[in-house]
Amino acid sequence: MELGVYSFGDRHPDPATGEQVSVAGKLAQTIERIRLADQLGLAFYGLGEHHLPNYAISNPGTVLAAAASVTERITLSSAVTVLSTEDPVRVYQQFTTLDQLSRGRAELLAGRGSFIESFPLYGADLGDYDALFDEKLQLLLQLDRGNPVTWSGRFRPALDKAEIWPRPYAEHLRISVGTGGNPESSVRAGMLGLPIVYAVIGGRPERFAPLVNLYRRAGGGHVTMGAIGLIGRDSREAKEAFYPYWLSTMRYGAQARGWSVPTRAEYDAMAAGAQQIFTGSPEEVAERIITVGKLVGADRYALQMDWSGVPHELVMTSIELLGTEVLPLVRAAFDA
Repeated sequence: MELGVYSFGDRHPDPATGEQVSVAGKLAQTIERIRLADQLGLAFYGLGEHHLPNYAISNPGTVLAAAASVTERITLSSAVTVLSTEDPVRVYQQFTTLDQLSRGRAELLAGRGSFIESFPLYGADLGDYDALFDEKLQLLLQLDRGNPVTWSGRFRPALDKAEIWPRPYAEHLRISVGTGGNPESSVRAGMLGLPIVYAVIGGRPERFAPLVNLYRRAGGGHVTMGAIGLIGRDSREAKEAFYPYWLSTMRYGAQARGWSVPTRAEYDAMAAGAQQIFTGSPEEVAERIITVGKLVGADRYALQMDWSGVPHELVMTSIELLGTEVLPLVRAAFDA
């Protein structure tokens, strides 16, 4: 199994001090984190798209291109690109350019997004939520099959024997589908033969096992599981450090999407043994990755560590421990 990291470039005001990292500062930290992950042999770093003041990344491709210049091996991916409100031709060109810059290390993770702020921003109708994604994903895949491209649909001007450049570094661009657990998304990805990424932001990850089975019965293969959490040398200290930032995100989500704000007791239950929140010691987090990974047959696990702007030094320590202590334990378990 491969391990990696994903991030939205969170820069929420610190819950203790109220200080907020600048956009420039957060982008610099992001590049430093990706470079460290590459040096440690982690397989994947994904950057998600948001168009909100407390996030630094609205265009993952641009930041990933900067990361390509300071890395050598790591896969550089969006996490996700909100394809419903993008032009597939332009997105494809952005990521084939990244693919050329990185010599084949680009991955385009297409999804609908966990927030909907891009819909009014780009003039997309929420009433077309499903139809937009379906049509644009089909066009994206047709672009990847090769030139020339002839296509017509509802939401974009038609293409007539169009030549789309540049082409990927190899024959095809790596394209995956991200989902938060919608059964139809699992079936669609499986039928299309696309890798799938499950963003697990609540509940026990074991509940995704039926969705993975559904995906594989539909013809799918490669599975990435996501988790939130933070790794520390001491389990209790890691849980205490992550709590105020996790709570800040929960409050933000409660205001934006109508969630109920969990109590401290609920957090402690979710973080105990890294059962739902993958926070704790390297051994604790490795055990959960191994358990869930074997249950669902995951090929890759990605950890989101910087919710609400967890301080940079804590994120760097967590990435270091993921690469130096968690990864060897996971590899040994799966090799065995």
